[in-house]
Amino acid sequence: MSTEPLAEMPNDFERVLAIVAHPDDMEYGAAAAVAIWTDAGKHVVYVLVTHGEAGIDGVEPTRSGQQRESEQIEAARRVGVDVVEFLGHADGTIEHSLHLRRDLAAAIRRHRPELIVTLNHHDTWPGGGGWNTPDHRNTGRAVLDAVGDAGNRWIFRDELDPAIEPWSGVRWVAVAGSPLATHAIDVEHGIERAVASLHAHALYLDGLGQSPDEARQFLTGMAAATAERFRGRYATAFELIEF
Repeated sequence: MSTEPLAEMPNDFERVLAIVAHPDDMEYGAAAAVAIWTDAGKHVVYVLVTHGEAGIDGVEPTRSGQQRESEQIEAARRVGVDVVEFLGHADGTIEHSLHLRRDLAAAIRRHRPELIVTLNHHDTWPGGGGWNTPDHRNTGRAVLDAVGDAGNRWIFRDELDPAIEPWSGVRWVAVAGSPLATHAIDVEHGIERAVASLHAHALYLDGLGQSPDEARQFLTGMAAATAERFRGRYATAFELIEF
């Protein structure tokens, strides 16, 4: 893992769209940054590709998906996010497809963000943390492609709402959990709400066998590790891709 200092995340934006595969992806990756942004008056929307229905071995998918949707809405509320959308793709079998690109382009056009946040789309996690899942890889890569799709009126022209104009205003995609992190944001004043946001995923934490204290330790440990490359304060790291 790199030990190079991380640059400061840009702050000259007003609208953020977070697009991830599952409930809990933002809470394990970037909720502390979201708390800082909403405190600053920025408007943040969450879009979940799935309901996370296949994520807990001991819970039948219909029940799991319904409860995880409710928990995700509460988790978002705890960091200042009031709008949470679910696209309804099948958990565990997300494909980097035209179907997904179309749905993501539509979301980008609807919400017109300047900054998009997503989760690690690379094959592996930082620090030799193992093989990434196809859901994360395919979602993240489709997000990057959908940025261009959202701005091109001739792509998906018969499938997207003609009343919504194309949107070419995305300036950056910030990738949380990336092994190629370049930037960071100080989350000293957001970490407690991020912990509370993760604690909202009670069904998932129970399925993992992870206690609330262990969830806290995971988040504060990541923030402390990032602090070593960013001013010595709790921080969240991103790979920042410019458009």
